[in-house]
This record gives sequence, C-alpha cells and structure tokens, in this order.
Amino acid sequence: MARIAGVNVPTNKRVLVALTYVHGIGLTSSKNICKKVGIDEDKRINNLSEDELTKIRDLIDTDYIVEGDLRRKTSMDIKRYLDLGCLRGLRHRKNLPVRGQRTHTNARTRKGPAKAIAGKKK
Repeated sequence: MARIAGVNVPTNKRVLVALTYVHGIGLTSSKNICKKVGIDEDKRINNLSEDELTKIRDLIDTDYIVEGDLRRKTSMDIKRYLDLGCLRGLRHRKNLPVRGQRTHTNARTRKGPAKAIAGKKK
C-alpha cells in the first residue's frame, strides 16, 4: 500500500484513478499532478519507484489542500455562514438545499424521508 497525504491508495490501480482516493483530488487534479511530475497516467501505483511517489507526495503537500485540512476548511466556511445568519446559513441550519433548488417536490436527500401529515387526504 502506498500512502499519499495520509491515505492508503490502492496499489493495483492506475495512478490517475488511485490519486482520486485522496479527498480533494478529482480526475482533473489527478491528470494535472501526473503531467507536472512527468508520470504516465496509465502506469500502476505498484510500478512506481519510491522517487516518483515522493515527487507526487511533495507536489500534493505544496499545491493542494487535501483530506483533514480541506474538511476543516469546509466546516469552518459553513460555520461562518451560520454565524452570519445569511440565507445560506439559514438554509444550512434548517437542513434544506442551499443552492436554490426547489423543495416543493424533490430534495428528499437533504430533507430526509417524507413525513405523513394527519388529515391531509381528501
């Protein structure tokens, strides 16, 4: 197992896919990392040398906010909205969709399972 940014990335997968196991690195960031370090995207993690792994780790440490730091930043941003009392903060507080989606129908993921209302049926 190779450890990158505190995460055990799977060794039998391609570098492009394996890097996406780190929170905060998606497919586009993974492609950019491979390009900057100069590693072929189709190469497997277990075929990388220790030097190449070190280059990847150093690049991620310097240029990207990942894992715990990213989670902390996200939660602090949400807390800031809650303290400000702006619309986004109020929507977070009420557990409703924040980015303007409709709630009359849908939004079940955010609102939870539907609750029956007594006397609603006609």
